[in-house]
Amino acid sequence: MKIHDVLFRWLRQVLYIASITGMSLMLIIIFLQVVSRYVFGFSFSWSEELARFLFVWVVFIGGALIMGEGGHIAVRLLPEIVKGTKAGSMLNIIINVFSVIFILILIVKGSGMTKSMMFQIAPGLGIPMGIVYSIIPVSGVLMLLYIIKDIASLLAVKQKPEQDKEK
Repeated sequence: MKIHDVLFRWLRQVLYIASITGMSLMLIIIFLQVVSRYVFGFSFSWSEELARFLFVWVVFIGGALIMGEGGHIAVRLLPEIVKGTKAGSMLNIIINVFSVIFILILIVKGSGMTKSMMFQIAPGLGIPMGIVYSIIPVSGVLMLLYIIKDIASLLAVKQKPEQDKEK
């Protein structure tokens, strides 16, 4: 097993744990908020805000996880029709190029948004909003790692048949 496979397996486990932890915390916070509001007549000022921020983080972590498992949003009809042809190979290249462009925009614009929101403080939690927005470039970097891995796999598959023909 190659070292990058071990690293990607470890990364996937970390992301799964972070996602499950975030969802669990969100569920517990919302449950406690409902119980405290309807049973005791009050609610915590920070609970709704924290649940919302956790939701945002879980969505972006989930996006990176899905990208890592090849489940990103794509219309698969045309790629399935042209699979195994030169047009299919070209389409895969085009899809990957546009994916990299989108992810790079996500990283650059997300980083800018994170920096510009560090001065604004979340009213319920009292933390800089830039911390909440920081998941955008972080998940973008994770998605970029996964798309680079996919591109390398595509290139390795293309190289292998050519090497077999030479033997």
